Amino acid sequence: MTKIRRILTVALLPLTLAATACSTGDSRAQLRDLTDRADLTALVDRLGGALDEGDFDQFRTIYTADATAKTPGGEAIGRDALIAQASRNHSPEERILHFISNIRIDITGDAAAVRANMLVGFATGDAPVPQAEYALGGVYRFDARRTPEGWRFTRVETAPTWAVGSRP
Repeated sequence: MTKIRRILTVALLPLTLAATACSTGDSRAQLRDLTDRADLTALVDRLGGALDEGDFDQFRTIYTADATAKTPGGEAIGRDALIAQASRNHSPEERILHFISNIRIDITGDAAAVRANMLVGFATGDAPVPQAEYALGGVYRFDARRTPEGWRFTRVETAPTWAVGSRP
């Protein structure tokens, strides 16, 4: 019986090692996929926060230098042009909130396509809690690229689906 155990152990050892290597490889791929998705979702969240807070310098860590934008506020080529466009279209007097949800991510190697729904509310006034004057719903579409600094958007396009009220 001991001899049979030894023979089986020696015979099955390569299979056991191969199975372990395969499952470890699968685990690494799954971990990378989950990490990439978390990083891309965080990038979307950071963009919403930067737009809400008027902190457009954050775009330097959200977009690549050659990024492009096509939004209701216009088209821009290059990160500096995106910053200028956002500064023009999001004034400090407006209180803006971006609600971004239903994020769908398709990753192919070091590139990704991201789609998300957006709901944006605009309010002005001196009241502690001003009434919203305008709301917009639509879809964000991003292209992203893995860079040495992490994921960055190379393209953003917003497609409004509906709007209520008049933009202040």
